[in-house]
Amino acid sequence: MRFLCLCLTIPLLLTSMLYPYDNSVSAAQAITPAPPPQQKAAKPETKPPSDPIYEERKQLFLRLEGLYGVPWTYLAAIDQYERTMTRKKKKADSGEPKRITAITIPPASWSGYLNPEMDDVDEPSISFFGGMGMDGSGDGKADQQNDTDVVTSIARYLSEFGFTEDDIRIGIWTYYKRDRAVKTIEQFKRVFEKYQTLDVMNHSFIVPRRYNYSYRSTWGDPRGWGGRRIHEGTDIFADYGTPVLSTGYGVVEIMGWNRYGGWRVGVRDMDNVYHYYAHLASFRKGLKVGDIVEPGQVVGYVGSSGYGKPGTSGKFPPHLHYGMYRDVGHAEWAFDPYPHLKNWERQSIRSAQKKKKKK
Repeated sequence: MRFLCLCLTIPLLLTSMLYPYDNSVSAAQAITPAPPPQQKAAKPETKPPSDPIYEERKQLFLRLEGLYGVPWTYLAAIDQYERTMTRKKKKADSGEPKRITAITIPPASWSGYLNPEMDDVDEPSISFFGGMGMDGSGDGKADQQNDTDVVTSIARYLSEFGFTEDDIRIGIWTYYKRDRAVKTIEQFKRVFEKYQTLDVMNHSFIVPRRYNYSYRSTWGDPRGWGGRRIHEGTDIFADYGTPVLSTGYGVVEIMGWNRYGGWRVGVRDMDNVYHYYAHLASFRKGLKVGDIVEPGQVVGYVGSSGYGKPGTSGKFPPHLHYGMYRDVGHAEWAFDPYPHLKNWERQSIRSAQKKKKKK
């Protein structure tokens, strides 16, 4: 009866999936880069074997790439982006099926905005109301909780925009209506493309163990230079020239001078966290914006730059200021990196002990 009653209704065309957000950038990322002195880089750490869950997801993305022509790396990047944006949601009820992907299509977009059944599973009905939901698994239902159905729907949606990278980026922007989302997904895609695996979530401590360093929790401490503010990070004190290591896989977003942080590098990791390395003496030779970095790879060297015009140095003892900022959709919020540093330090120590026992 629903089709008879609405036979004169023009099906609603598919529009944007999410509310638009402004592209927000933290204060630590706003200064024009300038070239500092250069020093030699260190060898990155070797990556451990892949976890089976990553391979299972990858095979699903590869299968959909074969059907719709959308590179699996883009599907994986969208999945990873949504995983980082939905981590605070409540866990699914025990009665719901366990999923291996994190992509969630809003019910109105899945079923169609005029569809009276937001949980509609009938593909012809969904199509009539302009929804994007599809039965990719072939079980006769277009299920919003079925990974194959969801990824199929996303892949088909993107394929309608074309198959060049520009076409896919336009499709992603149309879906999210957010520049930051497009940029982050593109960065994730490049990392997956380089390593050909989804297992890129490992971390490393920020300073090599053979160097002397010290740190404590300094989150929230008052700071006075440039106006009253709080300390958004952890200070790691070390000698001039101590290598500063990338704590994870990611892409260099920012390099150059900041009047507070001096010579600094900004890296966005695969958890959609922006890592801020400040007060450097110099960057790793050859490092540039857009480069992909790995856990344990040198990004710069400890110094005492900052608190003034470009080149200012020596206003405080040499140390690394390390900050972490999470993308929450409408802004980026700083959070305390100290617990993460302690965890990565313990992991580094355990790893070194295991290697020593094997010798």
